[in-house]
Amino acid sequence: MKYFPLLWAALWRKKARTIFTLLSILVAFLLFGMLQGVNSAFNQAVEKANVNRMITTSSIALTENLPYADMAQIEALPGVANVAHASWFGPYYQDPKNFIFTFPVEPDRYFLVYPELILPKDQLEAFEHTRTGAVIGADLARKYGWKIGDRVPLHSTIWTKPDGTSDWNFDVVGIYQVPSDRAQESAFFFNYKYFDEGRSFGKGTVGWYIIQVKDPTQSAQVAATVDKLFANSTDETKTETEKEFQQAFLKQIGDINMIVTYILFEVFFALLFATGSTMMQSVRERVPELAVLKTLGFSDTAMLTLVLCESTLLCLLAAALGLLTAWALFPGLKDVIGVVKLPAPVIVEGIVVALLLAFVTGIVPAWRAKRLDIVEALRG
Repeated sequence: MKYFPLLWAALWRKKARTIFTLLSILVAFLLFGMLQGVNSAFNQAVEKANVNRMITTSSIALTENLPYADMAQIEALPGVANVAHASWFGPYYQDPKNFIFTFPVEPDRYFLVYPELILPKDQLEAFEHTRTGAVIGADLARKYGWKIGDRVPLHSTIWTKPDGTSDWNFDVVGIYQVPSDRAQESAFFFNYKYFDEGRSFGKGTVGWYIIQVKDPTQSAQVAATVDKLFANSTDETKTETEKEFQQAFLKQIGDINMIVTYILFEVFFALLFATGSTMMQSVRERVPELAVLKTLGFSDTAMLTLVLCESTLLCLLAAALGLLTAWALFPGLKDVIGVVKLPAPVIVEGIVVALLLAFVTGIVPAWRAKRLDIVEALRG
């Protein structure tokens, strides 16, 4: 630490150059934090998938509905414990920007296959017996100030009523919680019967089935049995584990991991040259000063260490500011990805990348400082 004032003075020798370099690194690590944070959030969602559940969709596309009558046949298959279903409702609240993850379900079935959704028994009973009843996540309730007893109007972007309107009214009868994962407390569930009776098309169909298996080790056999049951029918199915389904769903958006990797590679490749050039120029301008330090007793190794420490200080300072900014901004993506905080592993990874960047950009000028000839440097 006794050499810190020396490092700090060297870093700010050219204030404008240092500020612009700091800003370049800061923006790069801000981008790194946000992109890797989103990527990590998606990966966490996949990893948290329940091993006891499988999803059955149309073999054609996720948007193709399946007959409601299929549920009884699936439920009768060996290895199947419980079956539920859900459909994509696609509504917003008051403004298109206020998108709500909403699904029509059968209360008793859905909350049976998703035991992590904690809902008081009296509220579940109210949900089952209220035609327009809806159950919402605790986080969603906090966001809009909704409470039990409120009437909530939603505008569907997909489902119309026989009169041509797309406005649906719901009565909040319950608020569920997910203590194991608060990110899941943003959904809106309502009665399938109300949905099926009220829509103008697609009656008697569901979006997908959720199958709870008795033995997770038999998932592959159960999946094959389900798909074989509907093979060569007008509604062929594709059954996969919850994890596989979520991975496939994300790939419909795009290969997030590959996109993030390519973007960050381009950014850091350009940053490598910019930061490396700054360090080379800084050392070149200070050759006589470095020579004086050597005459005062600084060894070759000490000179190498000083320049590397200067590079490390520059990169770590800017990276820390960039990651801190990403940490502050990340909660703004909560409604999109459901994650409240920037994952800690992303911050650790960012620090490691900053140290690697510092070494790569500082080793060449540091080696030059180490090999510096005192006589030639002072003569120049």
